[in-house]
Amino acid sequence: MTGVLDGLRVRPSGGDHRWSRWSLVIASILAIAGFAWPLVAAAVPKDAQAAVPVVALALVPAIAIAVAFGLDRQMHTATTVALLGVLAAVGAAVRIAGTGVGGVEAVFIVLILAGRAYGARFGFLLGMLTIALSSVLWGGIGPWTPFQVFACGWVAAGAGLLPRIRAASPRAARRWELLMLVAYGIIASYAFGLVMNFWFWPFAVGTGTGISYAAGAPLGQNLASFGLYSLVTSTLTWDTVRAITTTIGILLVGPAALAALRRAKVGRSRAAALRPRSSEPRGGGTRTRRSTARDAAEVPPTAPPPSAPA
Repeated sequence: MTGVLDGLRVRPSGGDHRWSRWSLVIASILAIAGFAWPLVAAAVPKDAQAAVPVVALALVPAIAIAVAFGLDRQMHTATTVALLGVLAAVGAAVRIAGTGVGGVEAVFIVLILAGRAYGARFGFLLGMLTIALSSVLWGGIGPWTPFQVFACGWVAAGAGLLPRIRAASPRAARRWELLMLVAYGIIASYAFGLVMNFWFWPFAVGTGTGISYAAGAPLGQNLASFGLYSLVTSTLTWDTVRAITTTIGILLVGPAALAALRRAKVGRSRAAALRPRSSEPRGGGTRTRRSTARDAAEVPPTAPPPSAPA
């Protein structure tokens, strides 16, 4: 039976997978540069405010390329695309439902659990599509949207990169995995707020204060100012509420959601394994097969016509 399944299984191209992985890495590097430019560029707040829309627009091609190469042959199955679309719609609905409630980011629950169940690449694409879809439906598109797209993509991808839990029993493994996801959700909640503050910090406050961006100042000084700014504006408020919301959500729905997502993953894998390959040979020609008819061996060879040479 194993040999039959191996013969029917469709194996993705290794080159496609490598291009997909590197496209996501390169797009992330470009996004990091877009986030952190105030720390290396000597820009006054007015110049920074004018540059943010330009940086945001520059990230749009990186998003498009990442999504295009991320959906390689391995992701080009109807089940995978449908699952990605359904989870993106669920995440968008959850995000829109929490709009207006300070710090309540229940969408992190969906991203972390799905990223853990389906892996870093699926999670990265899910985070990007969730923010893009919710922004279109909600009408909340602005210079912040490309930054949110990448930040949420990293949150979901990070869950897929977490190590596998090994324990004495499956029950203990599930318990430790849940605790690991809770700890990751807390860290991701604070890291998300910290990263998202970069894009507007240079012009968020005026000059001359202890939390202001100073053009041309040493890197350590600006980092200290940024850390203090984040602490008083988001870490103690929005980010903490987000961490609490994520923790409660993972503890409540995490076990059942992970089990359901993994059952869907197993079903998808079995469907891919049982999908028959085309019997038509490459090049569009025909393949000659030995007859398996019952009386094939009993049919005598046809005598040559009278005009044929002996």
